[in-house]
Amino acid sequence: MRIAHSLQPGRLLKQDIQHLRHRYLSDWTFINQQIVASAVYVFFTNLLPGITFASDLYVLTGQQWGTIEVVFSTGLCGVIFAVEHLLVMRGIFSVKIPFLPFMAWSLIHAGWMHLLLALINAHDWTMRYVTTFSTEVFSLLNSIIYFHKAIQELQRAHDNLSFAAFLYAIIGAIGTMLVAIFLSTAEKWKPLLHPYIRMGLTEYAAAISIIIFIGMPHVGELASLDRSTLHVSTSFKPSSPDRTQFFVQFWHLPVGWIFAAILPGFIITVLFFFDHEVSSIICTIDRYGTRKPSGFAWDIVLLGMTTALCGILGIPPANGLLPQAPLHSESLMHTEKEEVLISVDGEEKVEHRDVRRVHEQRWSALLHAGAILLFVSPTFQHVLGLTPTSVLAGLFMFMGEQSLSVNPILYRFFYLLTPPSELPKLPADIKSYRGVHAYTLIQILITVVIFVVTLTIAAPVFPVLIIILVPIRLLLMNRFWDRKVLRFVDAWACRKGTPEDDKDLLASEVDEKTGAAPRLPDETTRDV
Repeated sequence: MRIAHSLQPGRLLKQDIQHLRHRYLSDWTFINQQIVASAVYVFFTNLLPGITFASDLYVLTGQQWGTIEVVFSTGLCGVIFAVEHLLVMRGIFSVKIPFLPFMAWSLIHAGWMHLLLALINAHDWTMRYVTTFSTEVFSLLNSIIYFHKAIQELQRAHDNLSFAAFLYAIIGAIGTMLVAIFLSTAEKWKPLLHPYIRMGLTEYAAAISIIIFIGMPHVGELASLDRSTLHVSTSFKPSSPDRTQFFVQFWHLPVGWIFAAILPGFIITVLFFFDHEVSSIICTIDRYGTRKPSGFAWDIVLLGMTTALCGILGIPPANGLLPQAPLHSESLMHTEKEEVLISVDGEEKVEHRDVRRVHEQRWSALLHAGAILLFVSPTFQHVLGLTPTSVLAGLFMFMGEQSLSVNPILYRFFYLLTPPSELPKLPADIKSYRGVHAYTLIQILITVVIFVVTLTIAAPVFPVLIIILVPIRLLLMNRFWDRKVLRFVDAWACRKGTPEDDKDLLASEVDEKTGAAPRLPDETTRDV
C-alpha cells in the first residue's frame, strides 16, 4: 500500500461501494440453524447488558435517557447497520446546558466527522500498522470488563437483597455461566443423544441456560426469596416526563452552543472510530477465515449516519465501550472442507482439509436487531422485567469466558506456569521462552493499566490507548526483544507477514539499489 493511494480522497469508500454491489445479494442467499442460533445469542448479549447500563444512563443524563431509549437505539441501529456495541456515557456535560439539543448537535458533528474520516481513507493508516499485539490486548481487556461487570451486578445484589437471596444470586450467576459452558460442549458428547440434539444444545447453550435460571427463582421455596430484576419501561415513550416524542428540536439551541458541541463531537468521533476499527480488525483476522472483501470505510459512513440519527431522535448512539462483534463472529464459526492442491513426487494431488470459517451473511445481525426492536413494546418489556440480575451476571461471566478462551495471551500465560521440560518446542532460532514470557507479561500489565483507566472518568479514551500501543510495538519493543521472538509471537492484524518481515524486505531493496552486500535478516538481536 503506497502513501499516494492513501491520499486519494474517497478511494476506499468507492472501493467499498463497488464491493458491496457485488457481494450484497450473496449476503442474503444463505441461512441455517447456526445463523439463527447466533442471532439468539447476540440478542441476549446485546439486550440484557444494555438494560443494565440504562439504569446508569438514567442517573448520569438527568433522566433523559433510560431503558426505552437504549433498547430503541440498539434495535434501530442494528437493523440499519449491524453495530454490536453498547454505549456507556459518562457525565461529561453540565446539567445547565439543554442536554438533548446539545447532545444532538454533538452527534450530528460526530456524523459528518465520520464521513470525513471515510473520505480521507483513515482506515489505511490503522490497517497498515496494527499488529496482533494490540488486538490481543484489546480482546483481553474486553474479557476483564465482562468479568468486572458480573462482579458489579453481584455487588448490587449484596447491597439490595437479604443475605439468603444474595447467596442464591451467586449460585444463579455461577450456574448460568457453568450450564452455558457445559451445554456449549454438547457437540463432543458423541455418542450420547442424536447429532441434531447435540448441535441444538451447543448452538443455543446461552439461551437455554438463561431461560432455566430465569424460571428457577419461581420454583418451590426459592419463590419466597426477594430478588433483583432488570428495570424496564412500561410504555413506549421517552423516559423523561418532559418529553412526549422521540424527536429533538435541535435547532432551538444558541449558535454558541452549536459550535461548542464540536468538541464533544470530536471526542465521540475519536472514541467510535478507534473502537470500531479495532473491533473490526479483530473480526477479520485469519482465525475467522473471512473471504468476502471488507468495507471499513462504508462501515464508518453508516456509523456516522446512525450516530447523527440517534442525536436527532434523542436516543443514545449504539456504539461504544463494550464491543461484542468478536463474540458474534465466534458464534458463527464452523468447519468447512477445503480442496488444496499439493505436490507429491512431482504430481499434483487434491487434498481435502478441514478449515474454520465464519458464515459471512447479514441474517444474524438483522434477526437479533429486529428482535431487540420488538422489545420496545410494553408487553415484551414486561417479559424482560422477569430476568434476575444474577442471570445477567452469569451471562457476563460466560461472555468473558468465551472471549478469553480464544485469546493467545491465555495460552502463553499457561506457558508461564508450565515446567520448562513440558513446554512445546520453539523454532530452532529461538533459544528460550524468556522473550515469549516477557512479551506475555507486558501485554497483561498493559491490559491491567488500561482497565484501571476504564474505571475513571477518562474511560472513553481507552481505544486511543489501544492505538498508542501501535507505535510502542513498532518503534520501542524491537529495541528490547529479539527480532526472532517478535516474529514468532506477533504479526500484522490485517495482512500477511510481520513487521520484521517488512523491515527485512525494505533492507533488501535498499541493498539492491546501493549495491551493498545483502544483510542477514536477523543479524541484529537482543537479549530478550
